Amino acid sequence: MSKFDEKIIVVPRDIVYNHEKNAFNGFLPQNDPTGEAIFETLDKYEVKRRGDMEEDPAYKQLISYCLLENEKGETLVYERLSGGGEDRLHGQSSIGVGGHMNDVMDAQTINEVLRVNAQRELEEEVGLSTSKTQNMEYIGFINDDTNEVGEVHLGIVFKIRVDSENVEAKETDTLKIKWVNQGRIEDYDDFETWSALILKALN
Repeated sequence: MSKFDEKIIVVPRDIVYNHEKNAFNGFLPQNDPTGEAIFETLDKYEVKRRGDMEEDPAYKQLISYCLLENEKGETLVYERLSGGGEDRLHGQSSIGVGGHMNDVMDAQTINEVLRVNAQRELEEEVGLSTSKTQNMEYIGFINDDTNEVGEVHLGIVFKIRVDSENVEAKETDTLKIKWVNQGRIEDYDDFETWSALILKALN
């Protein structure tokens, strides 16, 4: 199946941002009142064909974006290689492991939908089994409407503490990973926009 035929979950922009009253750019922490209002809209999601959504700013595609921290307090940084799925992000570094979300048929809550999708990406990308991702914590949203990629995506940001020995790049043609002391990251130019915005907010 082509990636464009994948059925993904999206929320109409008018709903998620309450007709632009809750629109934002950057990192929005989970305890922010605007963030809480946005979270309340996520269960209004619809299931759409990815190819139809990639250039339709009337919808926000929900993306899991998980930050990994190891036992030394270092942050996982990876570089997207040319084998990866999103051509527009090749060659850029990232601190977020994740991807598009799919419907979870037997999920009881939106929390479960988000968690199942985030855990699936962690297993596919860096080999973390579900049993090793139980301490995953939702920390906020990331958004950037200033470019064509960001305009159609909304990131749900998670943080998880892991043992670095349990983490490996499963698809070495798409990802190259390393552990970095977050405080030593001074130049954000090599990072994709979402990662740069989160690093600035958290530092």
